[in-house]
Amino acid sequence: MDVLRAHEIAEAGHRILNPLTEDKLMLLGELCRLRPGRRLLDLASGKGEMLCRWADAFGIEGRGVDISTVFVPAARERAAELGVADRVTFVLGEAARSVDAAVESGEQLEYDVVACIGATWIGGGLAGTADLMRRALRPGGLLLIGEPYWADDTPDEAYEALSMPRGAFTTLAGTGDRLREAGLELVEMVLADGDSWDRYVASQWWTVDEWLRANPQSPDAPAMREYLVTARRTHLRYQRRYLGWGVFVCRVIDR
Repeated sequence: MDVLRAHEIAEAGHRILNPLTEDKLMLLGELCRLRPGRRLLDLASGKGEMLCRWADAFGIEGRGVDISTVFVPAARERAAELGVADRVTFVLGEAARSVDAAVESGEQLEYDVVACIGATWIGGGLAGTADLMRRALRPGGLLLIGEPYWADDTPDEAYEALSMPRGAFTTLAGTGDRLREAGLELVEMVLADGDSWDRYVASQWWTVDEWLRANPQSPDAPAMREYLVTARRTHLRYQRRYLGWGVFVCRVIDR
């Protein structure tokens, strides 16, 4: 089953498509010192909750880009609901390609904040995504990178159970090192905790269970049943204990 399709089903009831609670999402905006007129580019923006809420609370404007034909319309509806559709736009497309296309066309991409929250696969990992994000950032602007990290004592079986190669992510300290190696200065961060993970993951169990009850004959039903079983088992045994997640606020190091 397509991974994106599984997430569209499992996260149908979510507004925030990562382990940040609403309070932590708004704290992140406060830490970024957002104010009216600031512009944000959100790559792999999901349902657009971050951009919409920050536009409403802090008066910013910006653009979100995502590949999901389900999430992008939801983001536009959220912008209309909050009355910020005149200041934020959501584009259907590949996030990395959108930056390349804009640069190739000569468009001046000088955003005050460029975010990629939990989707560094768009640039082939943290370093490649950081390079991509820098192309759209004004001098002195902020990069927001959402990334998982491993506990220091993570056992080998956890990597296998969560289908994450050991080297794909590193420890919290190792993430700081990777940011530095990518030419970034870490200036702030907001980290998820166990409760944040529960609200993100455990609420998906309810959503998927309800979907299966309503769609027992769907061609996607067998895969979603397996998704549900695996998600519960791995979260309870490994994910909550060993896998951290955070948003790292960075500036480009002047060389």
